[in-house]
Order: sequence, then C-alpha cells, then structure tokens
Amino acid sequence: MNSLILLFVFIFGSIIGSFLNVVILRYNTGRSIVSGRSICFSCGTRLHWYNMFPIFSFLLQGGKCHSCLSKVSWQYPLVEFVTAVLYTMLYLKLGPTLDFIFYAFIFSVLTVIAVYDFRHKIIPDELVYLLITLGFLRLAYVYSVISPDMAISGFLAGSLMFLFLGSFWFFSGGAWMGLGDAKLVLALGWLSTFCYALTSLVYSFWLGAIIGIFINLFFKRIKEVPFAPFLIVGFLVVFFYNSNLFSYLGSTACIK
Repeated sequence: MNSLILLFVFIFGSIIGSFLNVVILRYNTGRSIVSGRSICFSCGTRLHWYNMFPIFSFLLQGGKCHSCLSKVSWQYPLVEFVTAVLYTMLYLKLGPTLDFIFYAFIFSVLTVIAVYDFRHKIIPDELVYLLITLGFLRLAYVYSVISPDMAISGFLAGSLMFLFLGSFWFFSGGAWMGLGDAKLVLALGWLSTFCYALTSLVYSFWLGAIIGIFINLFFKRIKEVPFAPFLIVGFLVVFFYNSNLFSYLGSTACIK
C-alpha cells in the first residue's frame, strides 16, 4: 500500500512539474499560465493530450516534436522528474499532513525560481515576494503555536543573510550579487532556523565555487552563473537531511 501511495505521489509530482514548465516558459511573456493550448515552439503545432504525458511523452517521442521532429528541450522531463522526486521525498519525510501541502507549494515555487534564474539570470520579484510572505506567516505560526525562540531564530537567520548578500549587491553595484538573491535568502531563512539557514548558505557558496571552477576550466564562454539554484539546492539539502555544520563545532545554540 505504501508503494502505491508513493507511486501516486511521484505521478502527481510529475504532473505538477509539467505545470511548472508552463509557468517557467510563459512567465512575463504576456501569455496566461492557466489557459491557452501548449504548442511546439518550432512549428507552432498544437500539442495533444498524448503528447504531454509527464516524462514519458518526451522519452517515447525521442525528445522530438511529433510533427516537425525538432528537438524538444530537456528542461521539460528534468523539471517533471525533479518535481516528482521532491514530492516523493517530502511525503516520506512529512507524510499526509498540512506541512506536506505547505512545503510542496514552497518547493514548487523554488523550482520555478531556480529554472527561471538559470534561463534568464533573474529572479521573478512576484515569486520571491510570495515566498517572503509565506516565510513570515510561518514565523508567526511558529511563534504563537510551537516556540517563540524558534521563530526568532528563523527571523534572525533570514534578516542577517539578507544583509550579508545585500551588502554584496550594494557595494558592487550589482556586479557580485543580484538583489534578488538577497531577497531569496530572506525567504529561505524565514523558512528555517538560524544554524540550519547558515548551513544552507555555506553549502550554496561551496557548491557555487565548485561549479564556478568547473565552468572556468571547461566553459570559458560562460561569463555569468546564476546563484539562486545553488541557494535552493543548499536549502533542500539541509531540509531533507537536517544538516547542521555548527553541530560539528560543538554548538548547542541551534534549535531544531
């Protein structure tokens, strides 16, 4: 029975991932994200329902449009698969709870931000402000229902990380870091607690440094690397594995 539930969650996640692709591709283009038929961007042919099964349609069609045989971006199956995996891992961690619904929505927004920033080198303000609002509401709930100390911990985490990355943006005139990254860590901090949030930030810089070195060695033509995907991966690692670098330093100040 558990396996069937996980399979359902995986399939549901892949369907959500398919919708997230629509959001990513139509955001800020003037096209509605809730109406309008999907088309092939090469030949303009409308896609039928059997062309849009998450993951499988791409594989069965060999990654090509069924009409003009032009190549279809790997973004489609990757976003669908990653979203399906995230939903499945989240269900394994939280089960059928309101927390699952809350964080499934959060992870969906983060997926859109990560891919959109990767494609366009910009973080959509509307989405990051949505995350900030949800993070603040979470802090209010934690403060009143669970633990004031935990809420204060999360508030300080987001605020200090915002000031830290915001200083990079301010003193470099946007050359080192975008203001969108600072706003994103404000939201991520408010969705976490102090040491866990700082751990995710450290992981983000480590991952960014490794990928940056790799790109400089093998892809010198790439001049700009978006940082939001690294921030989001760091957050996900800490969320799923409760990773806390400060515990290795003997710190007992962090509240789980």
